[in-house]
Amino acid sequence: MADPDYLAGPEGRNLAYHRSAGSGPGVVFLGGFKSDMQGTKALWLEDWARAKGRAFLRFDYSGHGQSSGRFEDGAIGDWATDARAVIEALTEGPQILVGSSMGGWISLLLARAMPERVAGLVTIAAAPDFTEDGMWGSFDADQRHALIEDGQVALPSDYGEPYIVTRRLIEEGRNNLVLRSPLNLPFPVRFLQGTCDRDVDMSVAMRLLDHATGPDMRLCLVKGADHRFSDPECLALIGATVAEVSG
Repeated sequence: MADPDYLAGPEGRNLAYHRSAGSGPGVVFLGGFKSDMQGTKALWLEDWARAKGRAFLRFDYSGHGQSSGRFEDGAIGDWATDARAVIEALTEGPQILVGSSMGGWISLLLARAMPERVAGLVTIAAAPDFTEDGMWGSFDADQRHALIEDGQVALPSDYGEPYIVTRRLIEEGRNNLVLRSPLNLPFPVRFLQGTCDRDVDMSVAMRLLDHATGPDMRLCLVKGADHRFSDPECLALIGATVAEVSG
């Protein structure tokens, strides 16, 4: 496996990335919470882009994968800033953003902040505002007390070690919510969502579809698909959807 290149990112954060040359609009993959750019979807989409002759970029947020920093020190705003930095430095012109889970939230933040650099948007089990609605909103009194008094709380994970949720992650997340204020997406948008996703409920996708505005927006529900959205049929759908929003 080839070693990544590194970008000197914001506040001294070194951001690992892999970039493939090709035609535009390029495709940028934004991964999920505590995931990295070596995941099934990122690697499959890279192969798909190469086969199509399309430019492609995958990267690790700070505190994730091969980038510098500690995961526990990061928050949504930091990771959105990382994503913006790599897009501005490593791509040219409008891009197709493909955001998975937390990457869906970050892609929405980028779309709001720099719409001129977005040619289209594909989200996969997008998790906008999950720190507020999915974490803080579900914490019991003991967990909220621990978060406030101790500065962090550990949550079990189906994907390995427990998630360490910090007080900063929750409080800083409130500065980056996208479902509480207007969210205009003036380019082709496709939301992909599995009906058997245990991490992001279908109601989140419905809420996002209802809340956002734009001229070309669709939600695709895949019966039986889970949060990973990585079986061959789901991967093929991702590729077809990226092609669709590319025009």
